Amino acid sequence: MKRTTSIENIFRPLAEQSVQSALTNEVQIADILEWVLEQVGPSEVWQTSFSISEEFLRRLYFITRGGKASAIHLVLDFKATNKTLHLWRFIDQVISDTVLADNHSKVLLVQSASGIKVSIITSQNLTRGNRNEAYIITTEAAVFDKFLAEVEHLIKWHSVPLSEILSQKISEQ
Repeated sequence: MKRTTSIENIFRPLAEQSVQSALTNEVQIADILEWVLEQVGPSEVWQTSFSISEEFLRRLYFITRGGKASAIHLVLDFKATNKTLHLWRFIDQVISDTVLADNHSKVLLVQSASGIKVSIITSQNLTRGNRNEAYIITTEAAVFDKFLAEVEHLIKWHSVPLSEILSQKISEQ
């Protein structure tokens, strides 16, 4: 689906509203990420999702190539391993580190070099869909800090690096 509505018709600038929400099929999570980065500048990004698509990876490629994201950390679900392994080479070029865990959350955390913190909670996977998706965006630092601590705990204690899964699959063949 090609976006026909300006994102500004759905969300207010981050500086104007600390918490906002939408239920819409007129934007994608990649649109929102780009919109946030335009407002806050170069940032470190953490994303959790059940799965990721090649189309979404292309969007992330251009974000990183343009210097808008200094690092992207990705948590995907074990159940999407086969799909994820097919994208391994592309993921490795774009994402700083990718881990697999028992994960169904869809959280996007953005921390700018200047210290601005943005949390986005969504129903959308890191894929392109033509469905209505829910979005909550907040610049409340406490929300960001809590989510980041939980994501980092998940990464450290309950995940496996994608590179280990790939090595295991290669060894099996």
